[in-house]
Amino acid sequence: MKSIFLFIAILIVQTIFCQDLALVKKGGKFGYINRTGEFVIHPKYTKAKNFSEGLAAVYENSKWGFINAKGETVIQPVYDDAKYFNSGICVVLKGKEWIYIDTKGTPVNTPASDKRYDFEDGLAFYKTGDKVGVINTKGEIVIAAAYQGIKPFENGFARAKQNDKYGIIDNKGKVVVEIIYDEIGQYYKGTVSARRGTEFGLVTDGKFTAIAGVDKIWDFSDGLAYARKNDKVGFIDVGGKWVIEPKYDKARAFVKGLAPVAVGDKWGYINTAGKVIVEPKYADAEIFSADGLAPVKETNWGFINTSGQLVIPAKYDISAAFGFLGGKEEKGFISGLARVKNDKNWGFIDTKGNVLGGQWFENAEVFSK
Repeated sequence: MKSIFLFIAILIVQTIFCQDLALVKKGGKFGYINRTGEFVIHPKYTKAKNFSEGLAAVYENSKWGFINAKGETVIQPVYDDAKYFNSGICVVLKGKEWIYIDTKGTPVNTPASDKRYDFEDGLAFYKTGDKVGVINTKGEIVIAAAYQGIKPFENGFARAKQNDKYGIIDNKGKVVVEIIYDEIGQYYKGTVSARRGTEFGLVTDGKFTAIAGVDKIWDFSDGLAYARKNDKVGFIDVGGKWVIEPKYDKARAFVKGLAPVAVGDKWGYINTAGKVIVEPKYADAEIFSADGLAPVKETNWGFINTSGQLVIPAKYDISAAFGFLGGKEEKGFISGLARVKNDKNWGFIDTKGNVLGGQWFENAEVFSK
């Protein structure tokens, strides 16, 4: 019986692994490779996009359609443009009209909207005149169009604007932080940063508490947020207390217990106690990934581990001047691979610095399913 369960587990893992593909360009055409660097779908498309929910938009016969991970056409190329699937729904352009379709290409009926927004976690915005609301994947109105704007939901909460003021709503439309602030951050475990007039502070249980001298607070991560006072940056906790006094010129979020900080134009890393783990010596530095590596820049980019050792030489670029996804660009390692640029070509390296499949491409995008 144990062997049967083990076989099923291995089969599931292999299935998931095979579905994880990266869009690459070689010889002027786009195709898709797997995580061993082998082509699963050979380069043959003049235009193509990343996989999302098992489907990828590709350009054939002057129209966009969708293929699966085997390269089979599952939605015929009849669209003038296409975005990405989320929650089983994608926004596509048919003629001059943007519409929603499901994974079979069937149109999804939704309320009239001045703009078609992408779905995310089962919800999408809709717009009527200058007001925004929220619908679900059935096309039902979840939150009526009563807001000037709503930011994407994160962990069930979103920043909302009404009457030129900001607050927080949940994904049912309940106001959890009054819409009375001039600025507001992301909701984090019952606390959110906000500005009221010229004062910056935190809102907890509906109460705003100003933090003296602060003129900027960034979003919380790992229980800490970096904040600026007298042109210097430090870190506060959810109670608004300085955990690390403001003495840095720039900072980024804590991940793996370490945060990049800048002294002048040099970057290093500190731990949550404020102890310097990596002396400021780099031209730039990014946050750590789940793999325990962080990109650091000398003249080019390399990667350090959480002990500060440069484990992958600084000879790459990590930022693309292009973007197929149109969303937030990921930098550094993701599930054991990092997209990097070597000279004029793009490829992937593993956490040991080995080049995936030993090959480089004209363009490459991060792996997705």
